Amino acid sequence: MLTRTRILRGPSLEFARVANKKQILFANASLRLPYADNSAEVVYSSHMIEHLDRREAKAFLLEVRRILRPTGVVRLAAPDLSRLVKEYLTTGDADEFVDRTHMGQERPIGIFPRLKMAVIGPRNHLWMYDGRSLARLLSDAGFTDVSIMSPGMTNIADPGNLDLVERADESVYVEAIQPATSSPVAPVQ
Repeated sequence: MLTRTRILRGPSLEFARVANKKQILFANASLRLPYADNSAEVVYSSHMIEHLDRREAKAFLLEVRRILRPTGVVRLAAPDLSRLVKEYLTTGDADEFVDRTHMGQERPIGIFPRLKMAVIGPRNHLWMYDGRSLARLLSDAGFTDVSIMSPGMTNIADPGNLDLVERADESVYVEAIQPATSSPVAPVQ
């Protein structure tokens, strides 16, 4: 039905098919992740946090704190705002700058685009980060040993098949450690 009504198609449809085939769980990242407390050694989030507003981003990181084991690693990859600003200062093209932030959004016109917006929600970025702001977000959430990482570098003991250079030409990578002893995490209001 979602394909017939043009609500889900193209890359979104393919993602849904792959997620279903590989049994990837859907979770609202800012509410509750479907994992037990202290159950994960690593949490890797790539190009997702910029789709959350500030309150949601803080709530997501509190969920990561809840599920991450003591001394576990969180790795965030996000579009690098500082890189976009440097390009803008070089080119002076404001339209290209705003377009590349993916923060602009056209108002849906017509019943199907409005329905798609109601069902799927906005697809644009709700916040942007550079290395320092992303590191501060992790530090403020209670993580320690926060580091801005070069593409391909990691503190993850065995990264396995993780793509540590994913979208390196546009990304900033930040990692942090779950404290060895941590107090219970309070939910974001």
